[in-house]
Amino acid sequence: MKNARQQKILEIIAKYDIDTQDTLIKRLAEEGYTVTQTTASRDIKQLNLIKGVTANGTYKYIAPGAMVTNESKAPVFNSAITDAVVRVEAAGHIVVIRTFSGMANAIAVCFDSLRRDDIVGSVAGDDTILLVVKTGEGALRLESELRETFGMK
Repeated sequence: MKNARQQKILEIIAKYDIDTQDTLIKRLAEEGYTVTQTTASRDIKQLNLIKGVTANGTYKYIAPGAMVTNESKAPVFNSAITDAVVRVEAAGHIVVIRTFSGMANAIAVCFDSLRRDDIVGSVAGDDTILLVVKTGEGALRLESELRETFGMK
């Protein structure tokens, strides 16, 4: 039952702009799944759902795998994310991303969801993300991609 319900959640958030747990619970009920707020919250956590910004500026749940990349494999983020990045700099095997205060964790979750082979892992604080890259050359390439993505020279 849990797997079917979680699959239905993924279908619902792909089809509709679901902004709250209450909205999700109502859509699940329409599909024949009666769940409590606790169950919905647990499913959201287990599915690693994050909130993204819609085209009209509202928020909605998205699956981490729903992030897209362009031809150069550079991540493509919505403007709320790109506007929050202040600086990108490679140092050895690490790419350091500085953000506005409080934004680093949300952006790191986006990077983790990309599941890139060149990124070994990430660590996020309040306003800094460290992306550990397999090689120094890979870190320089990633820095270049991210500078392009975030509109930096």
